[in-house]
Amino acid sequence: MKKLKEILYKVAIEGVLGSTNCLVAKIALDSRDVIKNSMFVAINGYERDGHDYIDKALALGASSIVCEQLPKELNQEVVYVQVNDSRVALGYMAANFYETPSTQLKLIGVTGTNGKTTVSTLLFNLFNNIKKKAGLISTVAIKYDFKDFESKHTTPNPLIINQHLRAMVDSGISHCFMEVSSHGIDQKRITGLAFTGAVFSNLTHDHLDYHDSFEHYRDTKKQLFDSINKNGFALTNIDDKNGRFMLQNCKAKKQTYAMHQYADFKVKVLENQFNGMLLKINQNEIWTQILGEFNAYNLIAVFATARLLGEDEFLCLKAISKLKNVPGRFQTYYTKNGITLIIDYAHTPDALKNVLNTINKIRTQNESLYTIIGCGGNRDQEKRPLMGFTAASLSSKVIFTSDNPRYEDPDQIIEEINAGVKPIDYKKTISITRRREAIKLACQMSKPGDIVLIAGKGHENYQEIRGERLPFDDYKIAKEIFSKIL
Repeated sequence: MKKLKEILYKVAIEGVLGSTNCLVAKIALDSRDVIKNSMFVAINGYERDGHDYIDKALALGASSIVCEQLPKELNQEVVYVQVNDSRVALGYMAANFYETPSTQLKLIGVTGTNGKTTVSTLLFNLFNNIKKKAGLISTVAIKYDFKDFESKHTTPNPLIINQHLRAMVDSGISHCFMEVSSHGIDQKRITGLAFTGAVFSNLTHDHLDYHDSFEHYRDTKKQLFDSINKNGFALTNIDDKNGRFMLQNCKAKKQTYAMHQYADFKVKVLENQFNGMLLKINQNEIWTQILGEFNAYNLIAVFATARLLGEDEFLCLKAISKLKNVPGRFQTYYTKNGITLIIDYAHTPDALKNVLNTINKIRTQNESLYTIIGCGGNRDQEKRPLMGFTAASLSSKVIFTSDNPRYEDPDQIIEEINAGVKPIDYKKTISITRRREAIKLACQMSKPGDIVLIAGKGHENYQEIRGERLPFDDYKIAKEIFSKIL
């Protein structure tokens, strides 16, 4: 229980009706979660307006309401707090309710189009490997204290974030690594959090269904860096043309990493094989089980972050050499007759290009590369032909299939992907709507020594169709199919 006036610290208030000395047992965003003495926060969402559920919240025992518009009929026994922006208010209130846990550990935000999950997860693994208690808030899961919690969003809402950060602090966690998405920033989910540092990976074509323009997408990402004070650090990939932009007018300590130009932290790929890479990190050579040039960027970001957090160079390098791929990120499986299966989350043209280029650099060209790819429905349509172009131009054979069609027609999505294929590559492509059948066909077509890339879904263990999440795990299904047929 906390006093309402304590919870409202730093909140920009338009007006208050009632006493702020009342006690709050819980903050609720969903009226169904309300219990006695709850504070209900009415947020105008993209599908529903929380203001329409104020009466329901009151009926279930809410004693205080935070809203942007006051109801026409007011309950004299209820405290009403009017704010200009409920989302911003929620960020501060959630932090206050859980006693600002982000100030009691080192919170690192990782943002960019590609690499967020890999960098944050590898940092989490590295710190635990060097005997530092770490937490993770990512697309894949929320992890700490040897427990896994379900993660429905790349960046959860402020209540969930602060609840977990509070639990982390209470269990002795010293560092937390958190994916920060552009959606999360734009929807004020990180408001009220105190970041020790921010990491920028890259910026490519994605989420333009949500953001009006690439500039808005880029500027939204930059807000994370603008939020860090002079005691924190801002680490950015300056091989990406947007890397320096993130540092403009940033108060934090500015640090850079790169492969192709001068930077504070430098990486070079010396050898690249299917069982790993030989890297040169600054002046040190190191073998890693993780492969791909794009992962070299991820690893130098991990190394740089650890060093900026004060960790020993030798210990960091030793820990990096022991790190393994994140599930669904260039995850490999070798069949009994020598076919290489690769499962990867690549769902943007740039990420797909990186994965395919990595495979093509390693393979001898005597084998065939089969790529299975689709695109999600109700998402950025502009990238679909680019995905088709990339897959067809860099693969021996491509099977276009369904991803998460959501509320769109999967066949229409496949047509839009096909539109980007060059005439010279038409003969390389096949379209099969059912994803399982697409994987089965790749199995039937491939021969010993060939490579099969199943891209787009990675760690996801479902297909989202018409509002339902149906079980579908690329890695498990591919293993099952290849073991039966071969």
